[in-house]
Amino acid sequence: MPTSKINKIVLSLSAIIVVLLILFAIFRDNADIISLADASKLVKNKQIEKVIVSKEFTYLKTQKNLYKIASSQISPNLLKDYKIEVDKNSTFVIYILFFVILSAVASLFFRRWQKQNTDDKKHPQKKNTATFEMQESSPIQSIKSDVKFSDIGGISDVKVELEEVIDFMKNPLRYKSFGARMPRGVLLVGPPGVGKTMIAKAVAHEAGVPFYYQSAASFVQIYVGMGAKRVHELFLSAKNNSPSIIFIDEIDAVGKKRDGQRNDEREATLNQLLTEMDGFENSSGVIVIAATNKIDVLDDALLRAGRFDRRIFVELPTKQERESILLKYLEKVPHKLDVKTIANMTVGFNGASLATLVNEAALLSLRQNDEIVTIEHFYQVKDKVMFGKKKLQMLNERQKEYRITYQSAKVLCATYFDLPFEKLILSNEQLTPNTDEPLIKNELESRVKMHLAGMAGCFLKYQEHSSNAKYDLDEAKKILDRMLKDYGMGSSLLYNEDEKEVVIRKLFDETKRLIEDNPLVMGKIEAKLSEKESITKDVVKSFLVELV
Repeated sequence: MPTSKINKIVLSLSAIIVVLLILFAIFRDNADIISLADASKLVKNKQIEKVIVSKEFTYLKTQKNLYKIASSQISPNLLKDYKIEVDKNSTFVIYILFFVILSAVASLFFRRWQKQNTDDKKHPQKKNTATFEMQESSPIQSIKSDVKFSDIGGISDVKVELEEVIDFMKNPLRYKSFGARMPRGVLLVGPPGVGKTMIAKAVAHEAGVPFYYQSAASFVQIYVGMGAKRVHELFLSAKNNSPSIIFIDEIDAVGKKRDGQRNDEREATLNQLLTEMDGFENSSGVIVIAATNKIDVLDDALLRAGRFDRRIFVELPTKQERESILLKYLEKVPHKLDVKTIANMTVGFNGASLATLVNEAALLSLRQNDEIVTIEHFYQVKDKVMFGKKKLQMLNERQKEYRITYQSAKVLCATYFDLPFEKLILSNEQLTPNTDEPLIKNELESRVKMHLAGMAGCFLKYQEHSSNAKYDLDEAKKILDRMLKDYGMGSSLLYNEDEKEVVIRKLFDETKRLIEDNPLVMGKIEAKLSEKESITKDVVKSFLVELV
């Protein structure tokens, strides 16, 4: 701040203080305190000329002096011969003081605004840059992590990998005396929602060290050099408070591979990050943990030994891990549930999806005024969590008949091949979750048949199908492409373009035969969907069992 500006502020504050002192000197209470005996004496000698009563004191004014005595000490009879006045000066003084202070503050703000407005008109670019730099130069503060490993379910394998990091931060001398050093960087790799950020927070909490959280996207700035400056400030703050943990979320936003054809702000920020990680001393006590779901796009320099030299893969939870996660989220929810059943119906769910599922089920239970959460609540909200809520389009009677037949054929096929689903809703095209689990050939073919079943059912009943088959047809094509091109599951390991039509025709014919062989089951499913607009897998199973 310029010296002239500081001088103006000092002069203004001094003026306000002087005015306040003058007002205090004028209106201050300078009356002498006397006892009840002295007051009685003044009354007896008839020396009192005026009596003024305030909230706390009674003032007795004589020809020469002004005295005061606590109002609670004087009885009404003592001053019955005098006309008593009420003191309003104290309130008046308060009003004056308030008005003076308010006027001074308003004057300062008005002059500051007037000057700022003039400067903005003269130098608008300077104003924007100054504001941005002021925001960016704010110090980076650590946060206190309150997440424990015991709060996170289903990460036993990851926990083992990270316990070394925690022990190192608690007992660094043990490792140094043995000639060992911990990795400077730990890269958590996994799909979104598996809990990478929570894991990093748990490490910081268990180690009892400061935790610096930054999103990589916050480093990428439109002003050249600001991202690199931010990285330097982050590492400097962490080193000054070591031992500590830096967590960089979605590091692929700044750490993508460099192509050498451009030198933009992102690459400058990446270079600064590489430099800072190289600058770690063995005794710095700072460990960098980063998270990404796109390790294949990261720059090789970032992944080399000495930087992120330990990689921990956090995968989607298995059935046992889903049980553990669900138990954590159901601890405070009143329920009578078999967690194994919910774990079975949530194939492909990540930790965040499981948390949302439990919360949605609890909210539905409250809306329906139920005392506890039941499995039926989970059936009702599962599709909402997986695919989103979709309202059934306004269909005429013929369109509704087509849709009922289409969905009935799909749910019959999915149940027959025991694909992972619990409930079908008439309005939802998606039935089973996408999964990257290793699937053998007949499992993939079963999924293709499920996607073709709606068209097959409509073809058998109406000799045509409607346009809502687009989603299923696209999915069937994608699975077939992967089977023939990527997995070598055709008649030859090498892909043959002509074989795709042969395979899809074969699977379509097999699906038609399945539906033709179960006309009674199809009829029951259609009747149920027409009545309820939804049907569960268990109900369809019961229809199939009746015919065995």
